[in-house]
This record gives sequence, C-alpha cells and structure tokens, in this order.
Amino acid sequence: MDEAVVWLTIFILSVFVGIEVISKVSSTLHTPLMSGANAIHGVILLGAIIVTGSTDNDLALAVGLVAIVLAAINMVGGFLVTDRMLQMFVRKKPAKQPVGEAGK
Repeated sequence: MDEAVVWLTIFILSVFVGIEVISKVSSTLHTPLMSGANAIHGVILLGAIIVTGSTDNDLALAVGLVAIVLAAINMVGGFLVTDRMLQMFVRKKPAKQPVGEAGK
C-alpha cells in the first residue's frame, strides 16, 4: 500500500475520533479543558511543521499544510477562550461617586 494512502487514512480517522471526543464533552467542561490543552496544541503545531517540512511527497505536503492551519486555529482559539474565561474573574472597580454626593 502506498505510504501516502496510509498517512491520509490515519489523518481522516484522527479527524473522526477528534470530532467524537469533542462532541461528548459537556459545555461546562469545555472551557477549562480547552485552557488546559493549549500546550498540547502547541506541540501538535510544532510536530505538524516539522513533519511537513521534511516531506517530499506532494500529497503529504498538502495534508501537512491542512494540519498546520487547523492546529494554529485550534491553538489561537484556545488562547482566546482562556482569556475570555479569565476575564470573568476580574473584579470591576466601583464607579466613583461625585464629590458632593458622598454624604447622602
């Protein structure tokens, strides 16, 4: 069997497994899990860049570029979700009262 077909099969199966795993996570757990997985997304992105840079097969290059784009979107989205989640815990400063209103 051609090596590119094997790698494409692995890629397609991993997409289906990823969709199934993510769809089973409840929405209340998704944000904390996403914030904890940002380092893993960075490793996946780095691995995709290294593997894609070392290939000489056009199909593997195309699949690698798709993996790089998807991993980058996933990593950036994870950081945005984490930032938004952390903004929920920032204390808001109370509004200052006008000088003449303090004693009323």
